[in-house]
Amino acid sequence: METWDVRSLDIAAHHPQVLRSDAETRAIGIHLPAGEQLAEHQVHERTYLVVVEGEISISQDGGSVSGGAGLLAHFAPNERRTIQAVSDARLVLVLAPWPGEGHPSRSG
Repeated sequence: METWDVRSLDIAAHHPQVLRSDAETRAIGIHLPAGEQLAEHQVHERTYLVVVEGEISISQDGGSVSGGAGLLAHFAPNERRTIQAVSDARLVLVLAPWPGEGHPSRSG
């Protein structure tokens, strides 16, 4: 078993920390300072986003949702979104399968 207290990890802003990566999934810890954002982006994998601390706003296709600690969001592969920190936030992204179909690291 592996465990992480994401609230106490030394995750620097602008330097996401891979918590675990294997042949099936990747978990990433992110510190997103208040007012900053993960600009509109997409990934090849199915994504689960968990807010561990702080509050964020997620914008997608003209709509938005806000939430704090405990918010869980799911995105299908290649779904575009913008994530804005309303207050200093700590997030965990879980990407699966890792790497996803079309990811540059996949051969063939």
